Amino acid sequence: VLSSSSFVFRNNSSSGLEPGLGPDRSLGLDFLLAPGGQHGEQESGSGDRIEILHGTTTLGFRFAHGVIVAVDSRATAGSYVASQTVKKVIEINPYLLGTMAGGAADCSFWERLLARQCRIYELRNKERISVAAASKLLANMVYQYKGMGLSMGTMICGWDKRGPGLYYVDSEGNRVSGQIFSVGSGSVYAYGVLDRAYRHDMSPTEAYELAKQAIYHATYRDAYSGGIVSLYHVKETGWVRICRDDVMDLHQKYKDRCA
Repeated sequence: VLSSSSFVFRNNSSSGLEPGLGPDRSLGLDFLLAPGGQHGEQESGSGDRIEILHGTTTLGFRFAHGVIVAVDSRATAGSYVASQTVKKVIEINPYLLGTMAGGAADCSFWERLLARQCRIYELRNKERISVAAASKLLANMVYQYKGMGLSMGTMICGWDKRGPGLYYVDSEGNRVSGQIFSVGSGSVYAYGVLDRAYRHDMSPTEAYELAKQAIYHATYRDAYSGGIVSLYHVKETGWVRICRDDVMDLHQKYKDRCA
């Protein structure tokens, strides 16, 4: 639990951030509204929400031997494939990982800021921050900017004194603990594979295979997911990167199951 001497959350616009982070309101600087009205509204003023599409597939699940995290590596700009080599796992510390889904800049900035705040907590309290506290800290930080156009859906995964932890946090400030999460445009396909074969008592090898299958099947059906499948295993001794497999190599292995 975060101690009051380390972090103080208030209902003002600067809480949760060190000085110099975020808009400097003393200089009259702030996030600007989109032309014509509120964030996310069209210029016509009709109030219709603009649907912003962000393609990716990330997943995480807890099981008897820790937490498995798997992500693809494709970044898209509309129908254009911007990159096939994006790193969608942020290594917060040796025991904590965060995933990226949504706006790449938003996810990268806020999770790297979280890594900084977690390090400050560790130095002040002489112990590692818990997974629950880290996820709560992130949710509190982004909630201050709710409605300002942030786009982020992340999983905070780690191991602390209570064991393995897995939380989903988004740019609306929502924070949910769970056993299985998948985020992104390909998540519906990944969930289908996970729901069919997930067991809490799986061996690590079975868990690795399940995670790779889930990401592969998502990339097979979702045009906005693809590239490299990166797989991590969070253990009591910290996280370990298990593999980085090209989707085309996995296709040769799993193609008969997609027929």
